[in-house]
Amino acid sequence: YITKMDNFTLYNAPQSTCSQRVRYCLHAKKIDFQERKLDLFNGDQLKPEYLKINPNGVVPALVHGDNSITDSSVILEYLEDILPNITPLRPKKADSIATIRAMMRFIDEVPGPAIRIPSYNLAFLPHYQSMSEEEFQSLCDSKPLRREFLMKMGRTGFPETDMNEALERLSRGIERVAAWLAQSNGPWLNGKELTIADIAIMPIIVRMADINLKYIWNKLPVIEKWYSNIQSSEHFRATFYHGSLLTEKYPHLANVK
Repeated sequence: YITKMDNFTLYNAPQSTCSQRVRYCLHAKKIDFQERKLDLFNGDQLKPEYLKINPNGVVPALVHGDNSITDSSVILEYLEDILPNITPLRPKKADSIATIRAMMRFIDEVPGPAIRIPSYNLAFLPHYQSMSEEEFQSLCDSKPLRREFLMKMGRTGFPETDMNEALERLSRGIERVAAWLAQSNGPWLNGKELTIADIAIMPIIVRMADINLKYIWNKLPVIEKWYSNIQSSEHFRATFYHGSLLTEKYPHLANVK
């Protein structure tokens, strides 16, 4: 349980999908936290003081007292472990918990990585194109977790084959989410109660809507209904404050098809 001695600091970035998961969970758990916004283009996540907190050099990281918790899925579980009775976001029974964790594993394996490719190609590539080859290589070499990913993108962007593969993975991911909703009878992935599995997929679906990929669920009204429900939820607006959507930071994206 939270005591007056507890301090929570979230190191994150407004547009980071993984950061958005954790912001939502913190708000849902009614946790007062200090938000430290890192400028990822400025390399804040690669500075020595942050690498002490998260050696992977990515966001988010949650500092709770003397502990540093990294990886957004791990943080969601951690918050549930320490505050199981404040807005419970995970079932109590072991088999139901296993179901939720299997959903999260799928989300982190299939649609989670896939959404990065159109995101980087559409929003971040112009920044990398403005660099020299040496600057870009130096940037890649400084990224503990994303080096190979960035080198594959290069300064010309991911090729069409990679984009098509990412869109196929997103499509498969959305179909699986639709199947979970059909199985649970909704409104959430596990039935009547919102869980950390919904929070895990939330930023991916929000990002898809933001960058004109909603057509992927055109024939799946259950996804549009879920999306409408999460947008109407109590903590959505606090999580997606202005500047959290890519189109708010890069207005030209609103016209990209």
